Amino acid sequence: MNTTMKRHLSSEILPSGLPPVASPDDEAPVVAANGRRIGEVILDLQNISLSFGGVKALTDISFDVREHEIRAIIGPNGAGKSSMINVINGVYHPQKGRILYRGQPRAGMHPSAIARQGIARTFQNIALFKGMTVLDNIMTGRNTKMRSGLFSNALWWGAARNEEIEHRRKVEEVIDFLEIQHIRKTPVGRLPYGLQKRVELARALAAEPHMLLLDEPMAGMNVEEKQDMCRFILDVNDQFGTTIVLIEHDMGVVMDISDRVVVLDYGKKIGDGTPDEVMSNPEVIKAYLGTSH
Repeated sequence: MNTTMKRHLSSEILPSGLPPVASPDDEAPVVAANGRRIGEVILDLQNISLSFGGVKALTDISFDVREHEIRAIIGPNGAGKSSMINVINGVYHPQKGRILYRGQPRAGMHPSAIARQGIARTFQNIALFKGMTVLDNIMTGRNTKMRSGLFSNALWWGAARNEEIEHRRKVEEVIDFLEIQHIRKTPVGRLPYGLQKRVELARALAAEPHMLLLDEPMAGMNVEEKQDMCRFILDVNDQFGTTIVLIEHDMGVVMDISDRVVVLDYGKKIGDGTPDEVMSNPEVIKAYLGTSH
């Protein structure tokens, strides 16, 4: 991985006079090693516990996500990473704990309502409409932005026509950004796996999210495809200011592009901090490498 991609946090504190953070107990905003500011806490998960019958998927997990950062969630298979993303996304509702988004408590919200708040996601297993073109798949990401009614859309008249033109303009901007102009009219089912992953990212970006949840965006990719995806993730974060929560098994990728990392194992948090802090954490080393007897 190119060293220019590294985004580790420093302990430098921003000058006084900046807006206060979400909670008096939170730390002041920090600065990334490359000088980029990491903002206030915008998502705060407090003592989250989730069970399915007698199976505990998550147990008393707390961590936060700051504005404009790339926050990674890592852990061995079955650690509860995707369950945590589903809790953030509103697919699962924890039995215990509290979630605050931009300082406001959030409980029992449907995923569609959370999407309207500005939180979009991709999936571990690709969830695209295989028979539709790339352009039409990305257009579905504009659903939360559509305001015209069924009748006016059916006639494609007046405000509905102007609205669709605007949506298509936004979609074309995303297509240009992710460099997929050459496949815009191709049915998704005909594309190789790496390009399908890029189309799924494009659909999420079409919603213009404030926070983007990426569930293993580089799974199954070759080295070149991973490098492209890393570049796009960093560009989304830098150019759009989008906060990113990322699940990824490639530890080299995680350590290079993440600002902070939280580590789960068997549904419990065993580490949280900068990539360097996590790499030297004995509990994390034990979870990944085991211990000698």
